[in-house]
Amino acid sequence: MPGFVDTHNHLWQAAIRGGCTDRDLFGWFRGCTDPQRGRLTPAALHSIVRLAALDAVQSGVTTLVDWVDIFSYDLIESYVRALAGTGLRFTYAMYPPAPDGALLTKVKRELVDPVPLASFQVATHAARAAESHNRAHWEAAQELGVMLNSHVLERPEQRADDPVGVLTDIGAMGPRLLINHAVHLTDAEIAAVAEHDVRAAHCPLSNMRLASGIMRLSDLAGRGVKVGLGLDGGTNDSSDFHALMKAAVGLQRVRTTRAGVFPQVPDVLRMATLGGAEVLGTADRVGSLTPGKRADVVVVDPAALNFAPRFDWVGQIVFNGRPENIEAVFVDGRALKLGGRLVDVDTRRVVEEAEAAATGLRTA
Repeated sequence: MPGFVDTHNHLWQAAIRGGCTDRDLFGWFRGCTDPQRGRLTPAALHSIVRLAALDAVQSGVTTLVDWVDIFSYDLIESYVRALAGTGLRFTYAMYPPAPDGALLTKVKRELVDPVPLASFQVATHAARAAESHNRAHWEAAQELGVMLNSHVLERPEQRADDPVGVLTDIGAMGPRLLINHAVHLTDAEIAAVAEHDVRAAHCPLSNMRLASGIMRLSDLAGRGVKVGLGLDGGTNDSSDFHALMKAAVGLQRVRTTRAGVFPQVPDVLRMATLGGAEVLGTADRVGSLTPGKRADVVVVDPAALNFAPRFDWVGQIVFNGRPENIEAVFVDGRALKLGGRLVDVDTRRVVEEAEAAATGLRTA
């Protein structure tokens, strides 16, 4: 089958997996991400990002978008180098704290463009209080010819920020805008997103973890909005895409109390693969096993206690599958996992180095 396309992640947050388990989004920022981010060193960041990226690979992810609010050039360089070393196809979505077009251009041209499987996006936090920055980020994205990537209405309290209104006012609404979460959109905002062909990333496990709410996925899909799935970093706790698909199905059934609501099993499997590629504008290259596309391939072994016996293998991929059922992973034709094991990776050493780096951050 085609590899999974993760449309939204924050790999560096693997440093705090399982942490702050009683927090909502804002508590997670205060108690987990903000303190840790300020203590990062290039070496620690490299170890943590490498672990998280390899976890994604072994789970069947072949393409990944990483939304990164890491600011200094030496940290960014370490981050991109860690990603490039895994063999993943990835997008580095860079959030500059100030509207610094020169730094964005430098990172894209010097660090991202030289990596054959890498691409670039400009990240932002759409909000009225940051509208001038949002406008500058959109202008930089246009100059660089890349997508703008923004968190939007993850929590109901963010309604006061009017992110959709801001993105509309700066002229960003369109197919080169990717919005993440989009949990609390109104009917009118869903209509606007659909009308302008804005793309969306759905992060069901993270939204559950942080008590953020349930995206109106069936309503968005009913209007033709392109939606992919996202692991969303530390609050997904692992890179299990099977669990992500199952949650995407289950949450809509809970929200509507209808078993026939979108997404059905084939729908969510498409969202996890070709649908994610469509969100990123890369469906001409990846997302399906089609002649002429790049060889991003996952091989699933169903001969396992959790998977067998055969009843409906498509349904079992979504409802029964786990990362250990991923027998092989190829990205651009290169084997990254074979025989159920990562290729040329000392997993024990990767874990030990990430463990030491995370411990150092907590005690700094």
